[in-house]
Amino acid sequence: MATISSAPAPGMHQIDLSKLNLNQLAKLKQQLDQELNVFQDSLQTLKIAQGKFVESGESVEKITPETKGKTILVPLTGSMYVPGTILDTENVIIDIGTGYYAQKDIESAKDYFKRKVQFVTEQMEKIQLMGIEKSKVREAIIMMMEMKVQAQAQAQKATS
Repeated sequence: MATISSAPAPGMHQIDLSKLNLNQLAKLKQQLDQELNVFQDSLQTLKIAQGKFVESGESVEKITPETKGKTILVPLTGSMYVPGTILDTENVIIDIGTGYYAQKDIESAKDYFKRKVQFVTEQMEKIQLMGIEKSKVREAIIMMMEMKVQAQAQAQKATS
């Protein structure tokens, strides 16, 4: 348990924790805490994106030939909507990111949003797995720090 290793992850190294002093262990733990916070923030951002793609896909699902001529609220920004009328129930214009839009038929739009949800979900799973691995390493560091503190306390006790 004194050695941590994450061989499957590229760029990670094997470290013998027992050879590190308390200060080095504390710095390593702090670095892992920061990385875990970044993972949490990334997961939160991806979850929001996933929700928007699901919502967009559901909106496209509601466009049927029967909706032609109906009035809807069209989003101009995240908080501003204007009334509009559905004229074309065969095609939609979708936001594909960074200010770019594409015209797609309904089935292509549904497929696009389905693929986006799947992609974001896969990315979330990858980040969760990395977070679990980092958490295990963090726990090993904490255990080693506790062992070193106990060893120091016993050494001080023995000298006094």
